[in-house]
Amino acid sequence: MPRRPAPASAASRVFAAVAASVVAIVVILAGVLVLDAQGSERSEAEEVTRTVATTLSALPEVEAAVGEPEASTVLQPIAERIMRESDLDFVVIMTAEGTRLTHPDPGEIGRAYLGTMPAEPATLTEEFVGTLGPSVRTISPIISEGRLVGWVAVGVTLGSIWAEILSRLPFVLGIALLLLAAGLVGAVVARRQLRRMAGDLPAGTIRDAVASYESVRTLGEALRAQTHEHGNRMHTAVSLLELGRTEEAVEILTETSRQSQSLVDQVAARRDGDPTVGALLLGKAAQARERTVAWDARISPDAPRSTLTPIDAVSVVGNLIDNAVDAAATGPTPRWVRVEFDPLPDGALRIRVADSGTGIDPADRERIFAHGFSTKPAGAEGRGVGLALVRAIVDGAGGSIRITDHPTTFEVVLPGRTR
Repeated sequence: MPRRPAPASAASRVFAAVAASVVAIVVILAGVLVLDAQGSERSEAEEVTRTVATTLSALPEVEAAVGEPEASTVLQPIAERIMRESDLDFVVIMTAEGTRLTHPDPGEIGRAYLGTMPAEPATLTEEFVGTLGPSVRTISPIISEGRLVGWVAVGVTLGSIWAEILSRLPFVLGIALLLLAAGLVGAVVARRQLRRMAGDLPAGTIRDAVASYESVRTLGEALRAQTHEHGNRMHTAVSLLELGRTEEAVEILTETSRQSQSLVDQVAARRDGDPTVGALLLGKAAQARERTVAWDARISPDAPRSTLTPIDAVSVVGNLIDNAVDAAATGPTPRWVRVEFDPLPDGALRIRVADSGTGIDPADRERIFAHGFSTKPAGAEGRGVGLALVRAIVDGAGGSIRITDHPTTFEVVLPGRTR
């Protein structure tokens, strides 16, 4: 049986992702610079042709020569001089009817102008395909004593415009290559730093390690709270017994047992119960009461067991409950948290964690799942890891997570385990 290739290390995946992003950004930036250069050159061509056309049509010597029998002899040298000095591809002076008096190709003199001639004497800039190919051109009227006597058309071919753009390409490519080199250096540094911390471990292994840490942390906090609560009740009961107030001591111990037994019964009644999650819920119930937050857990006997490992299950449920308890403890009264495990018709498991907190700002709906984002101050454990890990685990299992309001509820749907 052929051996499956080992998964790429997290460092290699980070390098590939950063390098691909850098290449994509550089390509897009180069394209934007080329498009900007094209727009700039075209705007400049339109401005130059308009300025030259209107200026030339207003020259007295042009106005005087248009109607003369030897107009071409007088006007052709003027047009050629302007083309040389202005880097224009053509300057065509014509009669009012559009007969050419000048042209870069002397063989075209005397023929009809190819282009749009305004119905009324007015300046017009357009793109048109003429004898020299497609060009950006401006046509302007020659007016003498209030009467139209001719036209001046000035143009730059698109080939000339692209030649100017191509002359800028070395600069654009230079910038692109510098950015690409800087980005690749950054990718190499990122890979080296991550490899120092994680070696050649695959990304999944690192995520599992974080999940394990989060699971141990949240389970440890829950058990600490449960131990602390039981210790307080036991000390109180012993003190009442010493004072001879037996009934009150029995009531305290009975209430403790009754609260825990209710949740134990729900967990035990599940067809596919997960003892790890059950232990977590018992601890979280004590943790909520410790922070004066009312606790309500409703677990359907038919709720299936998810496909998550116990470590991942504790990470998902524990982080969602921690979030809810934090929100409720700092929110308005009455303060409460409600946890529900229900089956769905397709065999999936639905977990809902609701709280009485003030809710989540709509602008933060997606950001709260980003690694490093948190609405709480940074603590010793860092910040913004819990919900980012929850989403990573849920997505990896093929599940979904969404948030609803009134009250704030995190709803997770996970595939149920098939026998």
